Amino acid sequence: MSKSRDFSYHGSGNAAGFSVGVSVYADRPGMLSQICEDLTSAGFSLVQSSDLDALLDGEAARLGDVVIIDCLEAPPARLAALMQLDMRVVSAGAQLIVSTSLDALDEVFACFDQSAPQFLVSPSRAERVVAIGQAFALTAGAKVHELSEEDRAALIQLSQQVELIARRIEGLSDHGEEDDGKDRYLRDTKPAFRGFSEGSSEESLVEPGLPDARLVREIIHRRRARSRYFDSTLFSDLAWDMLLDLTAAETEHKRVSVTSLCIASGVPATTALRWIRQMTELGLFERVEDTQDRRRVFISLTAKSRRAMARYFAELDERSPAFAA
Repeated sequence: MSKSRDFSYHGSGNAAGFSVGVSVYADRPGMLSQICEDLTSAGFSLVQSSDLDALLDGEAARLGDVVIIDCLEAPPARLAALMQLDMRVVSAGAQLIVSTSLDALDEVFACFDQSAPQFLVSPSRAERVVAIGQAFALTAGAKVHELSEEDRAALIQLSQQVELIARRIEGLSDHGEEDDGKDRYLRDTKPAFRGFSEGSSEESLVEPGLPDARLVREIIHRRRARSRYFDSTLFSDLAWDMLLDLTAAETEHKRVSVTSLCIASGVPATTALRWIRQMTELGLFERVEDTQDRRRVFISLTAKSRRAMARYFAELDERSPAFAA
């Protein structure tokens, strides 16, 4: 029998009196306790803390403004419950955070095609707290017009406190090596996208085809070869690496799973998933259901990004692929 408990906590961080309720469901008791401890330390209000199987038993009647799921394993019955939760989160207008393992990523990812959750793969405590802070910011942003200037200032202070708590959990300094600014850039900016050159008419362009897969694979190979001689962080360009990988796969008539794209990116899976989400929101990537197995989805280029990649390669001298690297 699963166990659940309802309680409310108002930490000092909620000085504005603006309460963001959080529901937590985990399939490991120790992890459930750890997440709740971190939440209360950050000053969040806990609506419900429950074993993940409460979702199956129908005990999880309440959802907070932010819902956290920790799902290390994904048996079929649990996947069905996660699909139902996906719709409930959308109906409730809540923010969802899902952490899982790399082994279960494809199955768990396929369950959430409506709520656009933040996905974390085997996250550290700090990564989870930062994700909660992001979800909090989105939730608070939707209601911030209801608050006074003093309340808004308190919200900003609480957001900063979340970052500090995350650092404290991992014992990081302000200049810690793990905080390299890459994820902050992703969170705080939304890169521009142009499918065709400035001043040109999309309709007037003759659509080229995608390049030969061997050319794209050679570019990928050369890009990765640099890490043998230089620190790979000097050349971080994750969005471009993913675009190249999907372009090559498409010309090879191969389908790319979420896990495969994360591995091919060469960065931690949680970071790769943030970029997949961002690229999907920008209309560059799209989810494609596996018609043979509904527990899996694939990631592919959209028509917009496919045209852009084709036009990009059409401008290159294919006899010198290094120019594209």
